[in-house]
Amino acid sequence: MSSLSRELVFLILQFLEEEKFKESVHKLEKESGFFFNMKYFEEKVQAGEWEEVEKYLSGYTKVDDNRYSMKIFFEIRKQKYLEALDRQDKAKAVEILVTDLRVFSTFNEDLYKEITQLLTLGNFRENEQLSKYGDTKTARSIMLIELKKLIEANPLFRDKLVFPTLKSSRLRTLINQSLNWQHQLCKNPRPNPDIKTLFTDHTCAPPNGALGAAPVNLPVAAVAKPAAFTSLGTHGPFPTAAAAANAGALAGWMANAAASSTVQASVVTASSMPMPPNQVSILKRPITPPATLGMVDYQNLEQEQLMKRLRLAQNVDEVTYPATRQQASWSLDDLPRMVAFTIQQGSTVTSMDFNPSHHTLLLVGSGNGDITLWEVALRERLVTKPFKIWEPTACSLPFQASMVKDAPISVSRVAWSPDGNFIGAAFTKHLIHLYAYPGSNDLRQHLEIDAHVGCVNDIAFAHPNKQLCVVTCGEDKLIKVWDMNGRKLFNFEGHEAPVYSICPHHKENIQFIFSTAIDGKIKAWLYDNMGSRVDYDAPGQWCTTMLYSADGSRLFSCGTSKDGESFLVEWNESEGAIKRTYAGFRKKSAGVVQFDTTQNHFLAAGEDNQIKFWDMDHINVLASIDADGGLPSVPRLRFNKEGNLLAVTTADNGFKILATAAGLRSLRAIETPPFDVMRTPVESTALKVAGTSAAAATNISPNEPKVERSSPIKPSSILNGVDTMARSTEKPRSLEDVSDRSKPWQLVEIVEPGQCRQVTMSDNSDSSSKVSRLLYTNSGVGILALGSNGVQKLWKWVRNEQNPSGKAVYVPKATSNVVPQHWQPNSGLLMTNDVSGVNLEDAVPCIALSKNDSYVMSACGGKVSLFNMMTFKVMTTFMPPPPASTFLAFHPLDNNIIAIGMEDSTIHIYNVRVDEVKSKLKGHQKRVTGLAFSTSLNILVSSGADAQLCVWSIDTWEKRKSISIQMPAGKVPVGDTRVQFYSDQIRLLVIHETQLATYDASKMERIRQWIPQDGLSAPISYAAYSCNGQLIYATFCDGNIGVFDADSLRLRCRIAPSAYISQAALNGSQPPYPVVVASHPQESNQIAIGMTDSSVKVIEPLESDGKWGVSPPAENGMLITRTASSSTTSNHTPDQIQR
Repeated sequence: MSSLSRELVFLILQFLEEEKFKESVHKLEKESGFFFNMKYFEEKVQAGEWEEVEKYLSGYTKVDDNRYSMKIFFEIRKQKYLEALDRQDKAKAVEILVTDLRVFSTFNEDLYKEITQLLTLGNFRENEQLSKYGDTKTARSIMLIELKKLIEANPLFRDKLVFPTLKSSRLRTLINQSLNWQHQLCKNPRPNPDIKTLFTDHTCAPPNGALGAAPVNLPVAAVAKPAAFTSLGTHGPFPTAAAAANAGALAGWMANAAASSTVQASVVTASSMPMPPNQVSILKRPITPPATLGMVDYQNLEQEQLMKRLRLAQNVDEVTYPATRQQASWSLDDLPRMVAFTIQQGSTVTSMDFNPSHHTLLLVGSGNGDITLWEVALRERLVTKPFKIWEPTACSLPFQASMVKDAPISVSRVAWSPDGNFIGAAFTKHLIHLYAYPGSNDLRQHLEIDAHVGCVNDIAFAHPNKQLCVVTCGEDKLIKVWDMNGRKLFNFEGHEAPVYSICPHHKENIQFIFSTAIDGKIKAWLYDNMGSRVDYDAPGQWCTTMLYSADGSRLFSCGTSKDGESFLVEWNESEGAIKRTYAGFRKKSAGVVQFDTTQNHFLAAGEDNQIKFWDMDHINVLASIDADGGLPSVPRLRFNKEGNLLAVTTADNGFKILATAAGLRSLRAIETPPFDVMRTPVESTALKVAGTSAAAATNISPNEPKVERSSPIKPSSILNGVDTMARSTEKPRSLEDVSDRSKPWQLVEIVEPGQCRQVTMSDNSDSSSKVSRLLYTNSGVGILALGSNGVQKLWKWVRNEQNPSGKAVYVPKATSNVVPQHWQPNSGLLMTNDVSGVNLEDAVPCIALSKNDSYVMSACGGKVSLFNMMTFKVMTTFMPPPPASTFLAFHPLDNNIIAIGMEDSTIHIYNVRVDEVKSKLKGHQKRVTGLAFSTSLNILVSSGADAQLCVWSIDTWEKRKSISIQMPAGKVPVGDTRVQFYSDQIRLLVIHETQLATYDASKMERIRQWIPQDGLSAPISYAAYSCNGQLIYATFCDGNIGVFDADSLRLRCRIAPSAYISQAALNGSQPPYPVVVASHPQESNQIAIGMTDSSVKVIEPLESDGKWGVSPPAENGMLITRTASSSTTSNHTPDQIQR
C-alpha cells in the first residue's frame, strides 16, 4: 500500500474516533495493521476478554513470527489457564491446555509438561514458582507490564505504537477544500452554493434555467496514488472534460471479462479509495518492486494484453476447437519405452530433474533428505549431499523446534537452473538449499534460506529482468521470489490454502508465474506488488501441476481430486477455456498423478503402476507400458531435454531409465571400460535371454505398448514361500547390495550370541507376566512395554551412561551397546492399569503413545487409562467394560480423537476432550485386533480376530470396503490379525499367525503373501516394518526372528533363538519366545522384542556388518539358495495366488 493510502487510513481512523464509531475504529486498526492501540489493548486485558485480546493481536503478529510474539501469546494464554485453575474450572483449564498452550510444547516440552502437572494440584500456588501469585486483578496488571515491554521490543510493532499528529477533523478539512476547488470550476458559480451530496462532483445550476456546461468527471481513480505526480494528458494538473477517464477503460485487468467472471467489469471513476489489484485503471500505474531488481517502472499495454490472454475463464467446461496444428512425422520409436537399467537410490525417490545441458546427468531428491547427482550412463553416483542445516543459528525458532521434535526432513522438489550452473532443493520443513555445480563431481554450498513456515512444496528458477532468481511456494500459502544472494524480492499473498506448485514462464518478454493451491485455485502473478491477475479453478480442485511445452507455446495441467479422479488437460490461453481433456486414467488414482512433456509433441503421466503416453493433439492414450514391472501405483517421471531418456521411480526406492534407440546409443557412447566390471549386477531388467541367441542376449527389448491393461499385476510362481507377483528380476536395494551381488548370495543366519549385538532389560518382580505390547518412544530414546498384568514399564537411554570400565560414554540414542535405565518418577509410581475384576488370562492388553511422548493410553481388560509420561499419574479413565477395549490408536491429526477397537467387534471413535463416543463402527464378527490410519488415503483400516479387513472413511466414518484375508490351505480363519501402514501410507502390511501379506490399500488388493514353512514354520507372533519401510521383522512362536525384504517378502536373514536366549532357558520346560517386535523410529536395523518371560531385548547387527543380510536375487525365475530350509519353493496351488 502506498504512503498516501496509509495516511488515508489514519484520517479515517481519526474520523471514526471523532464520530464515536468505537468498534469500527478497532476493526480498522486490526485489519490495516498500521496502528496498535495500546490503551484499547490494556482495557481488554484488564477485563479478561482473552478472545478479543488475541483477535486484536492477530492483526499485527502470529504466535511463531518471532520470540517476542511467542512470549506475548504464551503469557496471555498462561494467564487464562491459571485463572481457570483458580476458579477450579478444570474442564476449561484442560481445554485451554489442549487448544491454546499445546503449540508451545514444540518449543519447550519440559515447560509444557510442568504446566500440565498443575492440573493435578489442589491449588496451583503449591508450585514454588507460582507461590506468589495473588488475585486475578493484580496478576493481570503485572502481566500487562511484561506485555508492554515485549510489544515495544518486538520489531513487528515498530512505528505502529504512535498515532501521527493531526489537526482535528483533518478528513473534513480535505473534503471542504475539494468542494471549494470544484466550486471554483463552476461556469456560473453562486455566492452560497447548496451542496447536498459528496457522491457526485459539485456544480452550480445555471441561472434562469439556461443550459450549463456538462459537469467535469475527473478520473480520481487515476490520481489516487499521486506520489509519482504523473501528468494526465496535456492539460496540466487540472484536466478538462476531454481528459475524463473512460469507465470502460477502467475495467482493469478484467478487460477480458467473461460472463462467468465474478469480478466487476466496471469501476466507479470518481472513487478516491484505493482499488483492488484486479480493478485498477488500465492507465500506466507506478509500481514499487525492490530497486535492485531493476524492473520497469510502469506496466504497459503489452503486459495488459498478455494478461488478458492469460486470464482463463472461471468456467472450465471443455470446449472443442478445430485441429489446426501441423503434425510432424513421428512414430512410437520416438518414445523412450525401452528399459535400459535400474538404479537403486537407497531411499524413496521424491523428485528428479535432468540437467538442461548434460542430458545424462540426473539430479535426485530422496525421502531421507539426501540430494544425489547421478551420471546415469555410467550408473555412477557422482555425489550425495545428506541433509543437514548449514547455519542452525540463522533458522527461525519454529523451524529449530520442529527439527528437534518432528519427523525427519525429506526432499519435496529438486530443480536445475536453466543454465545448469545451480541446483535448488526444497525440503518438507522450512528450508531450501542452493548448490553451485562447477561441472566436476562436486556440489558446492551456495545458499540456505529459511523460506517458508512448514513444508516448501516447490522450487523453480526464473529470469525476471534477465536476473536469475529462485521462486518458492509453501504450506504457509505464500509464493516468494529470492535473488541469488538470499534477499527476498517479492512476497505474493492471495492463496487461501497451501500452495502446491509453481510454474514460472515468459511470453513476449513478459515474465510471470502460475501457482496452484490445494484448494484447486490457480493464480497468475507478474513480478510486481499488484496481486494476482488470474483466479480460477483447476479441474479436480485439489493438487495440480502446470507445465508448458518445451517451446513455450502450449500450456498443460495435470492433477488429482481428493476422490482420486485425475485430469490431464490443455488450456487455450487466448480463449480462457480448456482446449482438450485427455482420457485414459483410472476412476480412482492411488495418489496425485505426476506428468511431464517432451519434444513439443508428447505427454507422459504415471498412474496405475504404469507410464501412459499421449500425443498432445489427441485425447486418447497413445501407449501404456509397465516398464517391466516394479513401478509404484503413482510413479514420478522426468524426461531429459532431448526427450530420448525418461527417468521413472520404482517401488523399491530406486528409479529406472527408459530410452529410445537414440537414447540407448548415447548411453553406450558414454560408458567407460572400467565400469564393465560392475555392469552385471545392475544390468537391464529388459534383457530377454531366449536360448543361446546372441541377439536376444544383448539387445534391449522394448515394452510393447498397450492402451489397456486387464490386470494390474502379473502372476508368477511362488518362491521362498512368497506369492510374488514379481517382476522379472529382483533389483539390489542399495549400493552395498550392488557390490554384494557380485558374490553368490547366501541367507544370513545368526545362530550365536557373538554374531549380533544385544542388550536385555529384565524385571524379576513378575516373571510370569509376558510382554504383550511394546513401543519405542517417538524420540527413539526409550522403550515402553505393557505386560499382561496391566503394568507398563519404561526404559530410557540416558545421556551419560557408565560403561563397564567406568568411562563416561555419550549416548545420543537407543543402542544395544548400553543398558538403558528402568525409569520411574521420584514418587515411585508405576503405570498400572485398572484390572479389578478382570480375568488377566482372557484380557487383551492394548497401548498407544501420543506423538510428543507426553501421554500414553492403555488398557488391560478394564477401563482405558491416560497416563502422564513424566509423573506416571493417571490423568483420566474412560470406556469401562463391558465391552473391553482390545486396540487403541490416536487419530493422526488430532490427539483428542481415539479409535478404540472393542471385544464386541465394534470400533468406537472417542473424543477425549468432551468424553463422548462420536461414532460406533460395526463391520467385524469378532473382536478388533488392529487399527491403522492413512492420512494419504483418508481412511482407517481395521482388522479382527475374524480374519477380516475393513476400510472406513475418516471423514464420515462410513465403511468403504470389507475383505477376508486369504488363508493357506487347511488353515482356519482364527487368531489375531494386525495391520501396519508402510511409510507411503498406501502399502499395508497384514500380519496373521499363518502369513505375512502386503496390500495396496487404495484398492485393498493383495500384492504379496509369505507363508511359514521349513526353517520358519512356527506360527507368526508379530511383525513390523522397519522405519524406512525396506525391511519387515517377524517373530515366531519357536523363538526365531525373520528379516524380510519388504518389497518382495523374501527372507534375507534368520536370527535363531540360540543367538539371544540362553541355553539354560532354551532347555527349560517352556522356552521363552518373542510375543511382540518393535522397530526403532530412526535406526532401520534396530529392533526390540518383548518376551514371554517379561524381558525386553534390543538387537542390532554387528557394527562391522551394519545390516541384516542382503536381498536374495532371482535368476531365471529361481532363487540361488544355500539351504533348502530357507527358500524352498512352496507347493501351493495356483488357486492360492492373488491375481
